[in-house]
Amino acid sequence: MTPPGVLTVAGSDSGGGAGIQADLKTMLALGVHGMSVVTAVTAQNSLGVQGAWPLPVDVVRAQYRSVVDDIGVRAVKTGMLASAELVEAVAELIAGTDAPAVVDPVGVSKHGDPLLAASALDSVRTKLLPVATVATPNLDEVAQLTGVRVESEEQLREAAAAVLAFGPRWVVVKGGHLAGDAVDLLTDGVREHWLRSPRHDNRHTHGTGCTLASAIASGLAKGQSVPDAVRAAKEYVTGAIAAGFALGAGIGPVDHGWALGRRGPEEPVGS
Repeated sequence: MTPPGVLTVAGSDSGGGAGIQADLKTMLALGVHGMSVVTAVTAQNSLGVQGAWPLPVDVVRAQYRSVVDDIGVRAVKTGMLASAELVEAVAELIAGTDAPAVVDPVGVSKHGDPLLAASALDSVRTKLLPVATVATPNLDEVAQLTGVRVESEEQLREAAAAVLAFGPRWVVVKGGHLAGDAVDLLTDGVREHWLRSPRHDNRHTHGTGCTLASAIASGLAKGQSVPDAVRAAKEYVTGAIAAGFALGAGIGPVDHGWALGRRGPEEPVGS
């Protein structure tokens, strides 16, 4: 049987921990066929982003149409879109595609490097979020988009309402930067699902946001409901964080292959 196809529209991470590379690894691990539209090329490693080069809008649009018009997609996931022009073009493409869309409104990298022009924020609010089935902002991205700064679990509900006001059907506000257990809130403004997992003492967490959004898209492509897809994605990411490994001199990636048993816990990368 042909596995369901999921399309990621995102930037490339040359270090392999986030972006397109993380998305495709996640999709493979979760049993869907990953396809890609590259929006930007980055020079990136465990220490940060040394450079980023957005691709022309026509190049992004051509990649998208090439995949969707021939192969089709069961879900779309967006990541780094870099500029207002790219945000608006991708939003228009998604609006014309009959498939759920998971929007990860990427603003900065794990190391604090900017990945979205300040001029693009309004386009994310008014063009991209309204076409999202699920939006997956972290707390920094919530603050960027809405001005709401979350410092406690109780404020996650306020943050979610502020993001929902821009039009996504569902939002997952990721509370991983708060103290205590890793708590996320999934809501459509009526139904609430509080997702908790133990916090693992592991600094190697590069790519968590990309991985979660791709895992949600994979679940939706397989026909899961939004709550079921998000719950399964949370479990997958929690395991990937627990198995994250050192790579280079800085922050290493989560292990996208942990559920496949590709490495033992003490087996070095590349063995």
